[in-house]
Amino acid sequence: MSRSVTMTTGKVFTDWDETHSALWGHQPIRLAHELHNAPLFSRETLAELIERYPRQHYSLVQTGARDSGRVWREGEIGDLNGRQVMEAISRGGLWLNMRDVGAVDSRYRTLIDGMFAEVAAKVPGFEVWSHQESILISSPDAQVYYHADLPGQGLIQIAGRKRVYVYPNTPPFITPQHLEDIAVYNVEVDIPYESWYDQHAKVFDIGPGQMLNWELNAPHRVENLGAFSVSMTVSYTNDQIRRSEIVNLANGLLRHRFGYTPRTRNLRGPSYFAKAVMQKLYRDSGWVKRERSARRPTEFRLDATQPGKIVDLPKAA
Repeated sequence: MSRSVTMTTGKVFTDWDETHSALWGHQPIRLAHELHNAPLFSRETLAELIERYPRQHYSLVQTGARDSGRVWREGEIGDLNGRQVMEAISRGGLWLNMRDVGAVDSRYRTLIDGMFAEVAAKVPGFEVWSHQESILISSPDAQVYYHADLPGQGLIQIAGRKRVYVYPNTPPFITPQHLEDIAVYNVEVDIPYESWYDQHAKVFDIGPGQMLNWELNAPHRVENLGAFSVSMTVSYTNDQIRRSEIVNLANGLLRHRFGYTPRTRNLRGPSYFAKAVMQKLYRDSGWVKRERSARRPTEFRLDATQPGKIVDLPKAA
């Protein structure tokens, strides 16, 4: 297996101009990149990565096809090898999210370190305290439903094509209570969606060598365009984003754990520091773990005897 992360030009971005610097973080923007040329994204390397990926760090999701009813079930790989997993995914209705891949294999973190170094050199005042990168491998007909993320977010396309709808990060598309619910329950796709929201979305079709970045907390949804897809999502935080995440979790705990309606979303001052202490004490509590686990049961396993088929698991008592 190749240990190289070298790309054609030695740089991540290939067409950055002053408009991208002005719009980064304020509007959805599409950029050209070289990451799809990195050997780390070859089929062989991805198959090997799947085989050694820790169970607690991946999500395997069965999703409804485009224009079909909503399906969202989580499962597990079972005894399949990496090539078999990708073959099963290629047959439809599934996507695999290998979360925080940089913590499992530092070479992927090195790639994104380089990407953010380029962004910091081009966007005045931009900084990243920490980042997480995840690899998404998905079926030709797979989709990710309307959702929002708490950290800063980018989507990097490696193989296949996607259509991405990005919505305003303001009510009614996203509200403070939606963000609080995401922070508490850790399920991004449970926020409300109406079909008329699409009239207010910016729509991008992206393929290999293209990526998107959008405003903090902007809701979005994604449809694959008929091809097996490999992409990377990148989440990042800085001081303001981290403070917002603390307030979202604290306010959500106040609302759902203690039955108190939060009155402020201050990112400074006494109320903020009180919330920071409170959420630190409760974020790993048994109540939070039970609530999150109840919303993400493991319901199926890939069938090793029939590629593309799944086996339902017994429901927990």
